[in-house]
Amino acid sequence: MTALAYPRVLLKLSGEALAGAKGFGFDFDSIREFARQVKAISDLGAQVGLVIGGGNIVRGSQISKMGMDRVSADYMGMLGTVINALAFQDVLEREGLDTRVMTAIRMETIAEPYIRRRAQRHLEKGRCVIFAAGTGNPYFSTDTAAVLRAIQMRANLIIKATSVDGVYSADPKQDPTATKFDRISYKDVMQQELKVMDQTAITLCKENALPLIVLNIHTPGIVAQALRGEAVGTLVS
Repeated sequence: MTALAYPRVLLKLSGEALAGAKGFGFDFDSIREFARQVKAISDLGAQVGLVIGGGNIVRGSQISKMGMDRVSADYMGMLGTVINALAFQDVLEREGLDTRVMTAIRMETIAEPYIRRRAQRHLEKGRCVIFAAGTGNPYFSTDTAAVLRAIQMRANLIIKATSVDGVYSADPKQDPTATKFDRISYKDVMQQELKVMDQTAITLCKENALPLIVLNIHTPGIVAQALRGEAVGTLVS
């Protein structure tokens, strides 16, 4: 078995990624590709946790701007992440990976409640754990939830899986002169206000010395490369 530089990882995937080119709902061809990458790193011996956003269904911060109460809007967003977690669990298990969904809001009929020691035990047994419903609290993003769960699980690395191949000085889709960073510090990310994760999430990474890799999830095999310690995407540390 290949020696991994990062044997326990938390993978943060946006809800929009699950929608593929459609931008809304589910694109199961895309989900299957992501699931195969997760199965591949599990087969290498990695212990894998996942946090998936809810932007393909409902984004709390957006609907609150339309006049809805922010707390209610955020709870709707959390429920969107549970729907995504159940969809991803189904695809992962059809790929042959034993998976558990754990929710920050209790809903035992469909998923386990998040209990830290139980989650760690699932990881030790080789099960992929999908952490759903964010932190269970409004006003906190799924980025923050991902970092929080990574710290609680004592993950060696957090990977933010995006459609861009790393961190740039500006949005490369809008600014062709934007330059890519191979490595950057948490401090520089915060000072330059680079849109890697929100400030709360980056601060949590910094305070807990949790390395973060931002990469393009659409590149086949890239997650396995990152776990082996190969230089891919951008390392924030």
